[in-house]
Amino acid sequence: MTDRRKWLDATERDVQRLEDRERMPAGWFGLAFYGGTVGLLFIVPIVAGAYLGRWLDGLWPGYSVRWTVSGIVLGIAIGSYNAFQFMRRKQ
Repeated sequence: MTDRRKWLDATERDVQRLEDRERMPAGWFGLAFYGGTVGLLFIVPIVAGAYLGRWLDGLWPGYSVRWTVSGIVLGIAIGSYNAFQFMRRKQ
């Protein structure tokens, strides 16, 4: 292998490493960014479902927690779907 070919191979590896680093945030920043984003995408629908369910339970005296539990379960389903779609797009 010639010196020129070795130099080209090393340059290609360096370019590939730089492109990989640009795609993914590094270290603690990446963990905080992705963890926080996925957390919000998951938690916000659950909290919204709980509040909506609690409000609906307050409208009718016979319903104690039926709508609240239903709202939380629906929020978990929506939050899971949101987090899954976000992670799938980021890969």
